[in-house]
Amino acid sequence: MRVWLKTAGARFFNVGGEELVIEKVDDRFAVQGKSQQQVKHLEQQISAVVDPKSGPPQLTEFVVDPAQKDQVLKEVRRSDAVDYASHVYQIKNNPGSRVYLTNEITIQFAPNVNAARITTIANELGLQQGKAIVGIPNTFVFQLTAAATENPLKITNRLIAKTEVLTAEPNVIVQSQAHYRPKDALYAKQWHLNHTGGQDLVVNSHVFAEQAWDVTRGSRSIVVAVMDDAIDLSHPDFQGVGKIVAPRDFKGDDFLPLPDEQGEDHGTSCAGVAVAEENGVGVVGAAPGCALMPIRTTGFLDDETIEALFDWASTRGAAVISCSWGPSAVYYPLSLRQRAAITRAATEGRNGKGCVILFAAGNANRPTNGTINESGWQNNAIAGATKWLGGFTVHPDVITVSASTSLNKKAAYSNWGAEVSVCAPSNNAPPGVGLPELGFVATPPAVKGSLRGLGVFTTDRINADGYDQSSFTSDFGGTSSACPLVAGVAALVLSANPDLTAQEVRQILQQTADKIVDADPDPQFGLRKGTYESGGRSDWFGYGKVNAAKAVQAAVQRRTMFAASTRSLQLQNNTSVGIPDNNTQGVTSEIDVKDTATVRDIQVAVDIDHTYLGDVAISLISPLGMVVTLQGRSLGRRTKLQTIYSLQTTPTLRRMLGQSTQGRWQLKVVDTIPNDAGTLNWWKLTIGV
Repeated sequence: MRVWLKTAGARFFNVGGEELVIEKVDDRFAVQGKSQQQVKHLEQQISAVVDPKSGPPQLTEFVVDPAQKDQVLKEVRRSDAVDYASHVYQIKNNPGSRVYLTNEITIQFAPNVNAARITTIANELGLQQGKAIVGIPNTFVFQLTAAATENPLKITNRLIAKTEVLTAEPNVIVQSQAHYRPKDALYAKQWHLNHTGGQDLVVNSHVFAEQAWDVTRGSRSIVVAVMDDAIDLSHPDFQGVGKIVAPRDFKGDDFLPLPDEQGEDHGTSCAGVAVAEENGVGVVGAAPGCALMPIRTTGFLDDETIEALFDWASTRGAAVISCSWGPSAVYYPLSLRQRAAITRAATEGRNGKGCVILFAAGNANRPTNGTINESGWQNNAIAGATKWLGGFTVHPDVITVSASTSLNKKAAYSNWGAEVSVCAPSNNAPPGVGLPELGFVATPPAVKGSLRGLGVFTTDRINADGYDQSSFTSDFGGTSSACPLVAGVAALVLSANPDLTAQEVRQILQQTADKIVDADPDPQFGLRKGTYESGGRSDWFGYGKVNAAKAVQAAVQRRTMFAASTRSLQLQNNTSVGIPDNNTQGVTSEIDVKDTATVRDIQVAVDIDHTYLGDVAISLISPLGMVVTLQGRSLGRRTKLQTIYSLQTTPTLRRMLGQSTQGRWQLKVVDTIPNDAGTLNWWKLTIGV
């Protein structure tokens, strides 16, 4: 018989480098019996009953009167019928999460701890060494023996306090749970959200929406503005209390952005991909719980139009703005006013946190900003070295979205380039672009052969008015579909953590994206751009295919980190300084912190312009002189860096924890390669204390 002492004080356990706070469940305990027959006999002797529908198979869970639990548990622990008995726990603030203890502990010892010392530590705590963990040096599984006088939680907490121990984790049991799955009738057809395989479907070509929905299905307080031709607001999947916010029709100059012309089908499908309501019928969007701001554009681009569109969205509560359109011109630089309108929304929207703005990369299989030697166009409309520029897709505050397929390949039509941020699953089709003034749609050279890949199933204008005779379409696609899909994921991220800035959302989407790889040449030009450079990005896929589950989890983690801080210090140095070219000393910018406190969390935001950021390395220096590298020379040919380094994205920053806040903090920027130069515009230090 093994006796585990009462566990007062052992109210957390370590797992994955984190401490999870747990609480005892008042009316339950669990035992591992020597046999099922002996457990049944034990039940007849104590004031508790077995719960046959609960507990893992290797344990038997008893339900007991909370007032009698401690006394009954003492009796059970004295019984020869059980190997061990333990409280049942739950994770704090998550009462549905049952945690069951086993008699195993995993311990990772420091590299310099020898076998003799390991044996001594094990004997002191009543542990017996078992198997080694393959791939992790000096790490073993231990079992509690009869000599153990404490339960695994208290033992692991004691182990963590030893300098010889890097990690100690109890092997706990938690119940698995199926991921949330909507009941909407046509949801099974929406492979881009989640799938388990099938024809023309490869593993992990979806965005893992169901795992994200376990955390949030979206909040009505997060509004997604879809700017497009028109949206059929009579569709059942756009109904619901609070679903529609601040509708606007700039074409009809009213507040009902409904389609009234043939061919105005695009916006309805885009809106469905992003936020179609979960209502038991039809389909769902990536963020079904979020609100929709439907905005009908005029179909033409000029300074006043762009200002009106983005000012309307940003001043009326849009958190995310999705734009599946672009200029009908091969080369289109934004005007000063257009650039300013987007920047204003991206920095001043959401009460200064910024609207998350997304644009579709385009469907011509051309660079967002680059030159192609064109030939074969009808009437020789374009020939020779031709510069392509998308204007909106190269704006530094825009998240540019390219398209992948159900086979995790590049969609043949998807535009590409250094400005692509992430990709998302869509259909596959030949490249094409609508340039009405030139009188053509297809972009040569012609693509021969089949293009495999499923279309996206989403909302359509009701009845026979849209793409399909029904109120839904099964073959929506293009980067037009990929863009609102990422917009929906961004809305989930903000639903999980509404305190994030637009730049932080962008950072999360990029850092949690899946690195899908397409080593094949594209079928039109034979280009190979489906692998990743040292900076972690690809011209075809950006930083990878958006992963809703990872993105939402990262958003929650950031919220948790800052919630642990009672307050934060925010200081910014706005003095612009030049970065010396080919100079190992670089430039140092300072922030002086007068408050005396302890660093519990830290973030560093930087804004740098440079003609070749791949030359630049950035480090933070604490008042004590500790140096942490924030950015190595891995940014490649980018020319604009506006990002935030945090504990989640830059783990080396953890070295700053526990230091005093007071003193001179320095940001050092070094350019050691000749011929390119730049400027540190500003940097901001945020310290949680």
